[in-house]
Amino acid sequence: MNFKDVENGTIPPYLMRFFKKTGKTINRYSMIKENDKVLLGISGGKDSLLLSLALSIRKKWLPISYDLQAVMINWIEHPITDENRALLFEYFDTLKIPFTIVEENMFSQGFNGEFNCYLCSRNRRRILFSIAEERGIDKIALGHHLDDHIETTIMNLALRGNFESMRADQDFFLGKIHIIRPLIETEESTIKRIAERLELPVVKAVCPFDQVNIRSKIKPIVKSIATLDKNAKEHIYEAVLKIQDR
Repeated sequence: MNFKDVENGTIPPYLMRFFKKTGKTINRYSMIKENDKVLLGISGGKDSLLLSLALSIRKKWLPISYDLQAVMINWIEHPITDENRALLFEYFDTLKIPFTIVEENMFSQGFNGEFNCYLCSRNRRRILFSIAEERGIDKIALGHHLDDHIETTIMNLALRGNFESMRADQDFFLGKIHIIRPLIETEESTIKRIAERLELPVVKAVCPFDQVNIRSKIKPIVKSIATLDKNAKEHIYEAVLKIQDR
């Protein structure tokens, strides 16, 4: 089966478990409410594509109504191929989610010649904020998962001396815009397995720092920690929550 079968109503047990877990996370943090407008930040990777499918299917089951729009920032310096463009448009057409690709420069003039993963992420977020404001949208959904959360936690601890991480629901500009992360309690391995089974049209964005950035060096550390206890990632996640809730 593939994602088209799912959209037509075929939901195998493993996928139902994933949808329920995602819904539980959304409800835990009251991420999406009646008449909300949600902008999906699409990277082309497995995470954001599966998140889009989950929110599309969930919308059919709930008694509440919310609006979904999807946007992909395509870096002019490292663009995706025309073939990949066509695959993504077909995917979101199947999900009945309006989808646009925005062409932007990766290297902002404000960087003053500097560039790293943090600046790239900040630039992407700035563009998403601008698009959301133009469209009158106050919620941006990103595909960050549990492993992203743990990696960020370790980076902040080791490199900044700060016990902090990304939040499931994070507000900006005094609450005018919220970034929500419905997959933040789901492991990356689960997302990868489902994306492969459903043959999602995953697009591997070109990144010159993909194999040399700090996060790529943290990944094997997280993998090693997970061998100590099957719930090690969840324990770290809950520990961060206790600090954030103080």
